[in-house]
Amino acid sequence: MVREGLGWKVIGPDLEILGWAAAALPRARAAIAASREAWRSGGTWFVGLDALPNTASGDIAGTPFPWAALPLDPVPLHAAQVSTIRAGYPLRERGESDAAFHFRRDRDAAHLDGLLAVGPARRRMLREPHTWILGLPLTDCGPGASPLVVWDASAPIIHAALARAYVGHPPDNWGDVDVTEAYQAARRQVFAQCRRIEVPVVPGEASLLHPMTIHGVAPWSAPPGTVDDRIIAYFRPFSPSVAEWMTLV
Repeated sequence: MVREGLGWKVIGPDLEILGWAAAALPRARAAIAASREAWRSGGTWFVGLDALPNTASGDIAGTPFPWAALPLDPVPLHAAQVSTIRAGYPLRERGESDAAFHFRRDRDAAHLDGLLAVGPARRRMLREPHTWILGLPLTDCGPGASPLVVWDASAPIIHAALARAYVGHPPDNWGDVDVTEAYQAARRQVFAQCRRIEVPVVPGEASLLHPMTIHGVAPWSAPPGTVDDRIIAYFRPFSPSVAEWMTLV
């Protein structure tokens, strides 16, 4: 069974994906316990970048990566992010502005991966273009445990906005182009025109996003103590350049 829309899909359930998740979970828990990284959002979110000790082929603890179950060509993989959410997410972070907290709570912290806030003025530039975004859930959590949120059909809107912003700039320099206003306007258009969809996934499934899809994380709504922490391993291999990334639409 595949649940999907424009710019996203859920794959599975599949036994190979499930086996990989089962092998990855204890390694993910060990990485979280050993990490000195501070939990964000009032102690409810562990970012966990590059935290999973998988190999470049994606294998973990001798268990092969489930490439055969995925509509993807094998590529070298980075150490996966171990994105972990606890009950209560999001709580107010010390020093967090009203606008930032309300956006996280009310708009799911909707964002475009790879669009970084650069310099003291935190201007948005696409410095980390990804080929795709793959999420492999490691814990069996219900739909109230801060599921992934996607805005269906948002990728074409983002592509069109960035294409306009890059007009007149050499393709080799697109990663240095300030797209702050173009992106913010496009995201407002996404909120106005695109359907917001919560996408809960469980071990044995995988979420796959087009890299221009606007996505985020829903607030935790399950009663405290009723489900485990929500842990998802994320892979985002890099595209060779922003110019090549722009051809992925």
